[in-house]
Amino acid sequence: MKIVVKNYEWMKEIPPTPLSRPGPGSMGMTGRWRAERPVINYEKCKKCGMCWTYCPENAIVFSKDEGPRINYNYCKGCLVCVEECPYDAIKVEREVVEWEK
Repeated sequence: MKIVVKNYEWMKEIPPTPLSRPGPGSMGMTGRWRAERPVINYEKCKKCGMCWTYCPENAIVFSKDEGPRINYNYCKGCLVCVEECPYDAIKVEREVVEWEK
């Protein structure tokens, strides 16, 4: 039996690209689901768009001029953006619920 190993090195040169661009809110407003929220430090942010690219809920709006903005009405707090940010520009804060204020 012959084992064939394919060379996928060429894939490393392709920038990450979202496969689709669904609109926010397919599950309704999901912001109350979170226990923690991502917060962007704009002094550290380089406007690379990685957080926007990997956000599974499309809760991050991105423009090259302003950079990323998180729509907390739709952010579920999965924190994928925190993991994917190459500049550590997104930190995690505990979500404060209305009755805790």
